[in-house]
Amino acid sequence: MIKETVNNGFHFSAPLLEEVQMGRIFSDGKIFVDCLPKRPPEEIYARYRKEKDQKGFDLKKFILENFETPVPHSNTYKSDRKKTIEENIETLWNVLTRQPSRTEGSLIPLPYPYVVPGGRFGEIYYWDSYFTMLGLQASGRYEMIENMVKNFSYLVDTLGYIPNGNRTYFVGRSQPPFYSLMTRMLAAIRGKDVLITYLPQLEKEYQFWMKGANELDKTNPAIRHVARMPDGEVLNRYWDENDTPRPESYREDMELSLESKQAPAELYRHLRAGAESGWDFSCRWFKDVNSFASIHTTDIIPVDLNCLLYHLEQTIAEAYELKNDSDTARKYHSLAEKRKLAIQQYCWNYDKGFYFDFDFVEERQKETGTLAAAYPLFFKIATEEQAQLVAHVIKDKFLKAGGLVSTLKSSRQQWDSPNGWAPLQWITITGLENYGHTELAKTIAKRWIQLNTDVFKRTGKLMEKYNVIDTQLEAGGGEYAGQDGFGWTNGVLLALIKKYGAG
Repeated sequence: MIKETVNNGFHFSAPLLEEVQMGRIFSDGKIFVDCLPKRPPEEIYARYRKEKDQKGFDLKKFILENFETPVPHSNTYKSDRKKTIEENIETLWNVLTRQPSRTEGSLIPLPYPYVVPGGRFGEIYYWDSYFTMLGLQASGRYEMIENMVKNFSYLVDTLGYIPNGNRTYFVGRSQPPFYSLMTRMLAAIRGKDVLITYLPQLEKEYQFWMKGANELDKTNPAIRHVARMPDGEVLNRYWDENDTPRPESYREDMELSLESKQAPAELYRHLRAGAESGWDFSCRWFKDVNSFASIHTTDIIPVDLNCLLYHLEQTIAEAYELKNDSDTARKYHSLAEKRKLAIQQYCWNYDKGFYFDFDFVEERQKETGTLAAAYPLFFKIATEEQAQLVAHVIKDKFLKAGGLVSTLKSSRQQWDSPNGWAPLQWITITGLENYGHTELAKTIAKRWIQLNTDVFKRTGKLMEKYNVIDTQLEAGGGEYAGQDGFGWTNGVLLALIKKYGAG
């Protein structure tokens, strides 16, 4: 079953992994770790050990003889530009749907159908899926929403948490915890008893993020995902159980370690934690905003992560209220309120009128402005005055011709300017709507819809990310080429069109 699959990761274990990835056998490091072995792994590895030092050994030929390379299902899909963008998205849902599968290579099998992002991403991704589900909701595909919640619940039950994606090489880290939002979406469709049904999994997810909280003290201020703040509060950070190069980005991690002054294991942990954040990568995680090698993700208390955990605490509390367990409900409401106060204390900057991440090691706020500041509005943590100030900064600094930039810094990283991403548009638009800033929300939505529509008319594609400053250029940066498909773009776009109309 799943645990056997997770442990069967031979074909991306050193030294074969290192030789393939460092030798650039494939243009994208993810291709190798997604390959399917054509024969028993032990047999392939035995052949490799026997043949690798022989004269004339051709590694690429060896790999292609022993592994089947992945072919994205969406490669053969061609959009119909005579149809509306909404009609094309409806067609894409079927293209991006995967059926339950047996154990295959690094893929962790899931019991129910699910929707993948597309392009190089042929598996589910945790936080992507919530934004994909917004579109499924707009399409009335409620059964698929329920299937995806069931799949994530299955992962919680079998692994103890929801991994980055259903690949064995993602085991050890999660992603932004949107499971509570998924269960609430399903509850809005099927009824509030859904929260009671999935309460055990909601609590298991919470325990995963809070593991070690009771062991924190002044001499031991951080354990796994939890950190003790200067005044004793407990907040969360991103973390990964492993401190080795990511198999899917092995060469990139190894090469960065040659540039960095950090110990390799420390650097790799920061990189993996950055991958857990979903913002892989952004100068948001750098000590020096101009230097990727200065990444220090695990030192940072992210405002968005803690807002998500506030929502998780509230959701668990509501589930216990539905069970008529008022004592436990009060406990979780109290935890949520303490977290809310801590977010306000450590992440709000009144002088700048904006929320910032907090470096708990140096005990000071980070200075990089990012759209993570919209999360306290999305979850209604901000006061009216704070929301007004945040809205002003967003309008003045983040709003561009095609929507919102993720950060104000232009870099080689894909989560920085000039790029805009669908999930952050949705979070910000909804957050602004929560506080009555409807005209600004509408402006952002209309610009994003128009950009998505224009690129689709020009290329026939719905992209993973967009250049929101120069809308005639493709988005760039990051570890891989731009991808089309694309789950969360489709989901957010369809939900926005339903609310604001087509571009």
